[in-house]
Amino acid sequence: MEARLYAESPGNGFLPSTGRLTHLRLPEGIRVDSGVEQGDEVTAHYDPMLAKLIVHAPDRAAAARALADACAQVEVWPVRTNAAFLARAAAHPAFVAGEVDTGFIERHAATLVPPSEPSIAVLAAAARALLLPAGADPWAALTGFRGTTPAEARVAVDVAGQVHVVEPALTRPSLHAGPSEQILFLEGEAWRFGVPVAGAAEAGPVASDGVITAKMPGRVIALPVAQGDAVQAGQTLLVMEAMKMEQALVAPFNGIVVQLAVTVGNHYAEGAVLARIEAGKL
Repeated sequence: MEARLYAESPGNGFLPSTGRLTHLRLPEGIRVDSGVEQGDEVTAHYDPMLAKLIVHAPDRAAAARALADACAQVEVWPVRTNAAFLARAAAHPAFVAGEVDTGFIERHAATLVPPSEPSIAVLAAAARALLLPAGADPWAALTGFRGTTPAEARVAVDVAGQVHVVEPALTRPSLHAGPSEQILFLEGEAWRFGVPVAGAAEAGPVASDGVITAKMPGRVIALPVAQGDAVQAGQTLLVMEAMKMEQALVAPFNGIVVQLAVTVGNHYAEGAVLARIEAGKL
């Protein structure tokens, strides 16, 4: 049984993800066919497949379990991958039973595609990662100690720029410590985390500010609106192309196009500001 590990973001419509593979760890004990290694760069000019993860077992159920475990062990940063999606798909009861057709992903998307917000398990693992490992200085390890009241078991942790206060997990997760960031790996997912700093935002919904950014690096191939146009929520503002995929970027709400910083045919990096919409009367 084989899974194809792609540099893409399932939570962002499976759009390609590019960048340098600062951290890359593929599962051991199985067959891995790959043409990349740590330090390589994934560009927008080629197919985004990173590796084929291949397992074998006496029956389908055992092979699916082995494949799910292998996908969950993948560690890649900062490029996004479909590892967590693959792990969830291989472990899904319908997949194990062979109940798979072209509508499988759409039917089970709610459980197959990892959420954009960190789960309780991710938060608990990140909180545990902030604590000192067993055997460390006991005085420094008195996290939550209070002289006259019960100890505070919860830990404040910043995950993906949002502060959460949670009880830590019992076991220490797999981590990657870069020169300026710490990354948590859990079940194929990768999350930046750290100690909260003054001014960090607390977890909560964020409203759209009308800024339209590139969700993937690519070339603008269509621009059906002009600066000053009135647009409606959901209306296409521009279309980008990369890695054999097209993506239409749409207006988040009714308003006026007050900035349009693109030209058809030009390439733009992921995260580049392409347009800006201000709420207004149509």
